[in-house]
Amino acid sequence: MSYKGNIRKMSTELVDSKALYHLPMGDDRVDMNALVGQKLKFEFKGQINCIHTGEQIKKSYGQGYSYKSFITLAQCDTCIVKPELCHFHKGTCREPEWGEKNCFIPHYVYLAVSSHVKVGITRHTQIPTRWIDQGASYALPILKVDDRKTSGEIEIEIAKNFSDKTNWRKMLMNEVADEDLESLREQIYDDFADIFDDFDAEDVEEDITHIEYPVLEYPTKVKSLGFDKNPIIEGTLQGIKGQYLIFDTGVVNMRKHAGYHLELTL
Repeated sequence: MSYKGNIRKMSTELVDSKALYHLPMGDDRVDMNALVGQKLKFEFKGQINCIHTGEQIKKSYGQGYSYKSFITLAQCDTCIVKPELCHFHKGTCREPEWGEKNCFIPHYVYLAVSSHVKVGITRHTQIPTRWIDQGASYALPILKVDDRKTSGEIEIEIAKNFSDKTNWRKMLMNEVADEDLESLREQIYDDFADIFDDFDAEDVEEDITHIEYPVLEYPTKVKSLGFDKNPIIEGTLQGIKGQYLIFDTGVVNMRKHAGYHLELTL
């Protein structure tokens, strides 16, 4: 059995604390959880298409875009990665309508543990997708604000005490710290109370979300594979975590290869 087509990042959902994955591939949505434990072969023959325009390109930028799309779309602007750099108020947003729809909506500041505790932000519509995408084992929203820029400014303040980066290698080896997120939330409320008042941030009293990933065996050493250097990637699929497929031969970041035309043979 085989599938063929341009891929996008794996879609996810959380059901009874278990992460479920589907890989969009052409017109198909491949149930990846069902393939864990099987031998798979992915083949890349050089075709890449921009995930925005569909045009064929030689190289992708920003996880699947043509260079033109990368430098013109609001969703590819620097302020998406660094919300505190939002320049909408200056009248220079690349796509004001897109900005209003995606940035001027409720955002959450959260604590998550993929390897160690980190602070992050996400749109309210991306919970728990964001946590699954980064391979978090457990996470806790702590604040709610009205827009993305504000959430980014708060993240910068909290990140002075807590990292805003994930150690992806430790995440894939399942080296996960045991943190008391509820106590840390209360500590943050105390330490940054004045700042939160200035930003008109709303405390969020929700429970911790725990996430179980479909992994049979975690690697003891992480070997990264990519289709540009390894056009054929095959092996036994030992698991899925974050946006990574974990093979007995190495790990592949599927989100990084959005827009790549692949053939999957089971």
